[in-house]
Amino acid sequence: MASRTSRSAALLAAVSLLAAVAACGTDPGPSADGGTAGSAAGAEAPEGFTLVATGDILVHDSVIRQARSDAGAEAEGHDFGRMLAGAAPVTEGADLAICHMETVYGPDGGPFSGYPMFVTPPEIAGAIKDAGYHSCSTASNHTLDAGPEGVTRTLEALDAAGLRHAGAARSAEEHAEPTLLEAGGATVAQLAYTYDTNGIPVPADQPWLVNLIDPQRIIADARAARAAGADVVVVSMHWGTEWQEEPDQSQLDLAETLTSSRDGDRPDIDLIIGTHAHVPQAYEKLNDVWVVYGMGDQLAGRMNDPRGQMGSAARFTFDPPAEGEERWTVSGAEVVPHLVDNDPLALVNLPRAVAEDPGRREYQEALELISAAAFSRGAADDGLTIGE
Repeated sequence: MASRTSRSAALLAAVSLLAAVAACGTDPGPSADGGTAGSAAGAEAPEGFTLVATGDILVHDSVIRQARSDAGAEAEGHDFGRMLAGAAPVTEGADLAICHMETVYGPDGGPFSGYPMFVTPPEIAGAIKDAGYHSCSTASNHTLDAGPEGVTRTLEALDAAGLRHAGAARSAEEHAEPTLLEAGGATVAQLAYTYDTNGIPVPADQPWLVNLIDPQRIIADARAARAAGADVVVVSMHWGTEWQEEPDQSQLDLAETLTSSRDGDRPDIDLIIGTHAHVPQAYEKLNDVWVVYGMGDQLAGRMNDPRGQMGSAARFTFDPPAEGEERWTVSGAEVVPHLVDNDPLALVNLPRAVAEDPGRREYQEALELISAAAFSRGAADDGLTIGE
């Protein structure tokens, strides 16, 4: 557990970085032509890219009710668009935006439910796409809440919305194919795994339904993705201890194992992005690979612990390999704190909200808490900054 001194230092660093953002304006980010600011010129050089990832989309009963209300009395179904619209300032500038779809979908018209066995209206897939996302991880402890049928409905709805996905599959053939995404001049592989399925056994005759964490399997999958053409391998991890801001020992051990795995001088995994804890956790550069232990929640209903409605978007800028090299390298790492506001539920970009209304205490306190957690393992020394 981080000491009081280290957390205070992290908080001071975060506040200082926030002031720098406010003074200097927004980060240059992606250029208008889809490349990345600062990328090398020249028609033959591959373009760099910016990747954004966000945390758990956790569809509680209150979120379902809000979506039904937002659809309007004259309409049928559910409308999640307004609740997720706050993601756009971050996703719209990204070459690749990855969400985490924690819950599975029900049939058109329901029935739907929140905690503890989540069954989500499928219209949310279209809202996620409209918010600017390109792909979602789907491996979580709730992947089997509605059995194999829930997995099928979820992936079919994501397909229909034009969203790619990783972490669950409908067949052995689908499971064997890595999710390959194009971003800038790179091919990016997305892999996804979960620590458990809340005690629901994965059917012995359908082991492909959800990917469970196994370090050697993850490394093997990463190498297979490289062989299939991936320039960059991103691993989505549903892991850790709920409501604990500090990464637990299992996260630390697994991160060490995965970031240490190499093929020559090139790491097998280029980025790890974590979900599940429902509270913001640290960013860290480990063995020269960035690890986000936990991004917190992206969308969730009101909880007894207000941290459950806090999270961050992780934004990384990748540059093409230097001449004679193979590895794409991270030239920019940012944390963008966000909060789910209540009454009505809506996602809030905190750096922007604080700049517009610096006197709103709950926004300022949430920004400081998320920032302190993100910087608590020394990421400022490796270049992590606060974005918006």
